[in-house]
Amino acid sequence: MSMTILDLDNVSVRIPIYDVGSMSIRRDLMHLTTGGRVCQEASKVYVVEALSEVSLSLRSGDRLAIVGRNGSGKSTILRLMAGIYQPSAGRVQRVGRVSSLLDMGCGLSNEASGYRNMITLGLMLGLSYRDIRKRTDEIADFTELGQYLDMPVRTYSSGMRLRLAFAVATCVTPDILLLDEVIGVGDQHFMVKAQQRLMAMASRAAICVITAHWAEVLMDICNRGLTLEKGRVVDEGPIAAVVERYGRSAAASEDRHAAA
Repeated sequence: MSMTILDLDNVSVRIPIYDVGSMSIRRDLMHLTTGGRVCQEASKVYVVEALSEVSLSLRSGDRLAIVGRNGSGKSTILRLMAGIYQPSAGRVQRVGRVSSLLDMGCGLSNEASGYRNMITLGLMLGLSYRDIRKRTDEIADFTELGQYLDMPVRTYSSGMRLRLAFAVATCVTPDILLLDEVIGVGDQHFMVKAQQRLMAMASRAAICVITAHWAEVLMDICNRGLTLEKGRVVDEGPIAAVVERYGRSAAASEDRHAAA
């Protein structure tokens, strides 16, 4: 049986911002206190270094929690792991099927019915037509959308679209599961169902990488932790120790801002 692997080797992601002509915009960019490091490469080209020289090695059984302030690079590193972003430097190695619950609803066709979108999204996930057809009834039951599944997606509310996309994205367990922190998939009843389903997926996946602000969720699922700050790894180790140190650092930062 092949080993599931997710490796980042000295990876950086640099995002260019062209034609920054306004003096006020340039000043704001150079004084950002969150997000990646901002530098100037040419007179009208600025670069946000969203990730800088990040190295990480994950193997089967690893459950990694990534913590950090908003803008620290958490979503960027997940998109890099998923292959949505390509590294500006360094190397990414993936061995195993990857499923990323990052941009829910991406790939939905407004004019197609819910059932037709199930097939399209399933094929995009790498399932065969036969496999997705076998899962259609189970997906439909989970969405609780009933007769709406026969209607065009353009008639759906945003919550209904997310239910459909979430149900398809979680109908199979990948080798590598990437889960972003901000996933809203409906009312409280459905959120409970969604969280239970995600927890079950995370426990079955060979490798799981999750970002969340909820320490109790991270502690329940993960065995490793990593803290990002302005696109750089500033802490790594067992989950309990990383969460504790991050909590102390965040509290100290809030105290400094309150005193300022």
